[in-house]
Parts: sequence; C-alpha cells; structure tokens
Amino acid sequence: MATFLYKLGRLSFRRRHFVALIWVALLTLAGVGAASAPAAGNSSFSIPGTEAQKAFDLLEQRFPGTSADGATARVVFKAPSGEKMTDPGNKATVQDTVKELSDGSEVVRVTDPYQAKAVSKDGTIAYAQVSYKVSGMELDDAAKDALEDSAQDARKAGLTVEIGGDALQAVPHTGSSEVIGIAVAAVVLVITFGSLVAAGLPLLTALIGVGIGVSAITGLASALDLGSTTSTLATMIGLAVGIDYALFIVSRYRAELAEGREREEAAGRAVGTAGSAVVFAGLTVVIALVGLSVVNIPMLTKMGIAAAGTVAIAVLIALTMIPALLGYAGRKVKPMGEKGKLLGRAKKQDEPGEQGRPAKPNLGTRWAGFVVRRPLAVLLLGVIGLGAAAVPATSLELGLPDDGSQPTSTTQRRAYDLLSEGFGPGFNGPLMVVVDAKNSDDPKAVFTETGDEIKKLKDVVTVTPAQPNKAGDTATITVIPGSQPSSVTTENLVHGIRDAGADIKADTDANVLVTGSTAMNIDVSQKLNDALVPYLVLVVGLAFLLLIVVFRSILVPLKAALGFLLSVMAALGAVVAVFQWGWLSGLMGVEQTGPVMSMMPIFMVGVVFGLAMDYEVFLVTRMREAYVHGEKPAQAVVTGFRHGARVVTAAAVIMMAVFAGFIGSSESMVKMIGFGLAIAVFFDAFIVRMAIVPAVLALLGRKAWWLPKWLDRALPNVDVEGEGLRTRTDRGDQDRELARA
Repeated sequence: MATFLYKLGRLSFRRRHFVALIWVALLTLAGVGAASAPAAGNSSFSIPGTEAQKAFDLLEQRFPGTSADGATARVVFKAPSGEKMTDPGNKATVQDTVKELSDGSEVVRVTDPYQAKAVSKDGTIAYAQVSYKVSGMELDDAAKDALEDSAQDARKAGLTVEIGGDALQAVPHTGSSEVIGIAVAAVVLVITFGSLVAAGLPLLTALIGVGIGVSAITGLASALDLGSTTSTLATMIGLAVGIDYALFIVSRYRAELAEGREREEAAGRAVGTAGSAVVFAGLTVVIALVGLSVVNIPMLTKMGIAAAGTVAIAVLIALTMIPALLGYAGRKVKPMGEKGKLLGRAKKQDEPGEQGRPAKPNLGTRWAGFVVRRPLAVLLLGVIGLGAAAVPATSLELGLPDDGSQPTSTTQRRAYDLLSEGFGPGFNGPLMVVVDAKNSDDPKAVFTETGDEIKKLKDVVTVTPAQPNKAGDTATITVIPGSQPSSVTTENLVHGIRDAGADIKADTDANVLVTGSTAMNIDVSQKLNDALVPYLVLVVGLAFLLLIVVFRSILVPLKAALGFLLSVMAALGAVVAVFQWGWLSGLMGVEQTGPVMSMMPIFMVGVVFGLAMDYEVFLVTRMREAYVHGEKPAQAVVTGFRHGARVVTAAAVIMMAVFAGFIGSSESMVKMIGFGLAIAVFFDAFIVRMAIVPAVLALLGRKAWWLPKWLDRALPNVDVEGEGLRTRTDRGDQDRELARA
C-alpha cells in the first residue's frame, strides 16, 4: 500500500499539469451536467414494509385518481376580534377564496369549510383543505404562488390567513453561518501552516471535491429521486473530510522537507505514509455511510451513498491533486519548523533533526507526557465526563418534524397553532384508517364495526363515517386524536387501533391499516429502532476487521470502538439537552423543542463512527510507526503526539467549524445534524482520542500491540507505517554514497 501510494504521489508531483487538467475537466463536466439537468425537489418519502406504507399503496390501487400521496394544504382563516367566521362578509370572503383555489390545474379538490363543517365550535376559526394531484416536491411554483396569492387576497379583506400542510415545502437554506464555518477553517489552516499558500491547498482541493460531488448529485437528482437534503449532507461531510485529508498530507510533506528530502521525494513519502492513513480513514467513513442501506429506508440509503461518493472523491483528490499542487507551489510551502512572512521569521520547532540548542517540547509532547504519567486518573476523568454528558440520552424521545417544529415566523407554524386553538391539538395529526374488506361477506357491516370499535378507544375526539370506494370493498375512516401528533398518547392510540384491527381481522377476515403522516412517523421511528443494533454490528464489525489489518492488533481496534460508543452517547445526550429539553436553545436558534428526529441516532452512529476512526487512524498510526521502529510503548505514545497532536487538533477544529456552520440552516433536520456532528467531533477528538486513547495505551503497554501469530500470518501486510519506504530510502542513500565513493 505505502509503496504504491508513494509512486502515485511522485507521479502526480511530476505530471502535475495532467493531474490538474483531469480534475478541472471532471469539475467542468459535473457542473455542466448539473446545470443542464432538470430540477428536483425534496426526495419522495417511502418506508417499505411498514403498515403505513402498505395502506398508502392500497389506497392507490383501490381509490385510483385520488392521489393518496398528493400534496395537501390547509388554508386556515381566523375572524377579526369580535366577529365570527359565519358572518356574511367573512363567509363570502372564504367562499371566494375557495373558488379561486379550485382553478389550479394541479388541484384535485378544495373543501368548503361551511359544507364540510370545518368551522370551530366558537365560530372564530375555519379552514379549507386543498388536495393536489402531485406530491409536495413535484408541485410547481405556479401552484404555490396561486395558493399564497389567494391567501393574501383574503388577508386584504380583514381575515387572518395562514397556510399549513406539505404544499409549501421549501428547499432549506443554511445562511451565512456555513460561510463562517469555512472561514474558521481557513484561519485554523493559516495558524497551523503559517502560510497562505499551504493553508489554501486543503481548502481548494476540498471545494473542488465537494463541487464535483454535489454537482453530480444535482445532475442525477431527478433521475434518482435525490432531494435537497442529500446534497446538503454531501456538502457537510465532503468539506470536513476533504479539508482534513489534505491537511494531513500537506503536514506530512512539510515534515519530510524538514528532514532534508527533495520536494518530489517528500511528496511521494507524504502520500505513501499519511496517504495510507487517509485511505483507511476514508474506507471507514464509506463503510459507515453505505451501511445505512441496511435500514431499508430509501431516502436514508440515498443520502448515505451520495455522501460516501463525496468522501471517496475527497480521498482521491487528496492522494493525487495535493501532490500536484505541491509541485506548483514549489518553495512557497516551507518545511516544518519554518514560517513564512505571514507569521514572522523562521523559528526553531521541536521537530527531529533540528540543529542548535535543545528544543522546548511542544504542547502535544507535554500533554502526552502528562497522560503517560497519570493514565488511570485521565482515563477515569474522561469516562466519567462523557458518561455525565450522556445522561440526557436516557430521556430520548424520537419523532419526525412536522409543522409544529417549524419556527414561529413561518406561516406553516402559525397555521398549525390556529388549528390547535380552534379544533384541538390532535387535529394537526389526523389518522387515516383504511379498511380492506374485499374478503369479507358484508363489507358495509365491517366498516361500521370498525368505526364503532375505534370510538371506544381512549384519546379519540372524532371518527368520521366510512368513505367507501366505487367497488364498495375498501373504505377510509378519519380519526382525530385528542393529543398532539408527536405525543406518546397519540402513539398509543395508533397501536390501539391496530390491536382492534387484529381482532376485526380474526372475526371478519378484513384488514384494518392505519396510515397518515402521524402513523408514518411512528412506523419510521420503530423501523429505525429495530435496525440500530444490526447496523451497529455490521458497521463496527467491518471497521473492526479493517482496523485489525491497519494496526495489527486486537485491543487497539476494540478500544477504538468502545471509545466511539462513549462519544456518540455523549453527543446524543447533548442533542437531547438542546433540542428536546431546550438547554441553550436560544443560542442554537432552536425556536421549538420537541422529540429528536427519529433518524438522528442511527445517522449519528454511522457518520460519527466513520469520522471517529479518522482521528484514531491518523493519531495511532504515528504511534504504531514509532513502536515498529523500536521505541518503547510509552515513548511511542509521546512520539505520536509530538508529530500528530497539532495536526489532529487543527483537523478537529476545522471539522467542528464546518459542521457547526450548518446549525444556521432553516431545515430542522439539517440544524440538528450539524449540531450533533459538531459536538460529537469535539467529544471524540478532544476527550476520547486525545485523552482516553493515550491513557489506555499507556496502561496496556506492549499488550496493546499484541496479535496472535496465526492471525498475523493470515492478515495482509498493508504497510501503513511506511516500513517499505524506509527500506527503499536507506537502500537509495547507500547507492548514492557508493556512487560518490
């Protein structure tokens, strides 16, 4: 591995014009493809195998043309103070609005509030429901504009009008905080390298990689049904790993220059050593992201694969374009220990090979020395601290965002609140019960019996009469709960209806299915919970095997996996504290607390595991390299920190800054993911990898690197430490000495 990458690095350095041309051409092709591709909105949402999805599929078969998954909008009207919606003037305004809404080409039907009895008991609030032929992501802008224009006309007449539902779905925006995250990354790179040129290389290559990845996603979005959240995630992860991977290779290149090597040789050795760590770190991230497919939620699978593709591009760019750009930069990228004009004159660092007075140990060396001297105390403090941060995770409540989680400044949220005020909190989460009585002797009796059984359940406010299809073998019943959609009480009601349906099936052979957005959210949460353990076993197991190959050890990969579990539980605890409990919610821009997004735990496990292994590979390979070359275990830990702590710290700060930049997103899911990943990187990089890992290695000593002989013989030798390069260099030095003699 190291030898192959060494040759690749030298080739890219020599043939830099050709390498740069290839990547620029790929970026251009991807950009042209994205520009010419048809636009795509949010990805369609389907959950194969769930009862809610089966009910949707059945509705499409038995009620053709009704667009069961079509977009809906609720136009909510509130009368001025002291007036009623039944007053003649207000009634005329509403009926004019209903007529105007019915003119749209994509509109299936619009309910009149006065005919559908959609007026609150006190007469102050009413709503009209608009049903569309197509889903929210397929609804064209003209239909959305017509919806908003009709509401504006009613407002001019004196009514308060708000619009809820999924018809006004908007592409999320991240705001200026994303740019701030990139700016912070740039500042950290400048401080780390002391040079604008050296700092610019990781940023440039990361932006090119993300540009190719996101452009490809945009170009394929319509064909593969990829949503806007997919490209946002790819941008988030692609930027973070792209900068980090390039950072490690540029840093190693400067270290090789400091040892007196020529620039081409330094580029080759940097790619051969740090590049090997990049390959394996990238593989762990790809495994974690692609492994999301085991959950069998198409949207999540597509997000994971798209992000994994962006990570793969980041690895390839780091291995090829970075050495090419180093060739262009020439002497503007200085050896480790020399600083450019930006931060003052060159000054001595504590790198090996310096001349003159003894160097003062750097911060990484001093910290590692402290941990090695007091490993047990550091280990206990780190574990207890992360355990305390994880405590809120015991109160984790899962759900999917709805209009109730929107900011109060949005019309969707205001419509949600008006409906709760006028019709009760459960009105925003109606349950649709689909009764399939095709195999029953008396379908009408089954429909009546089902409605009667549902009325007996707790927390039921309204049960509408059954609405059969033309064939008379299938009917829909709408159930209005008494509690809000995300409550445990509503979840219990869904399970209660399904239990009652099982009894009805036993008596009449009719299937009773519960669907609707609320039931779908409940099914998604359950599906994700059921998939979490298999996913953990798959991802952690594959990565564990990969790390055994990298470190040639059993205990080091085991320690890496356990440390990851600590950091991800602590991060989940922080997410619960902020987004569910409301701690620091104002600072994070969280206007509405509530259940944590149901995809968050499994998604965080996948992404954080891959990123956690990045730091494990980068930091511990340096320790392994020192140990293989003859240092004692404790000294190898210190050596690894002397060379890697500064760079790993910079990489972690950069990754945190990039992720934190997405906290400013208007999309609650993106905001939560950005915060969760940022805090997880903090916990994992600075507590697990910088404190717990060296403490455990110091306590284990030589046992940390133990591997059964039979397994050692069976494993392939990937030479991450670059031992083959050292032998190659030594042989080359001997040949040159003989030639001079």
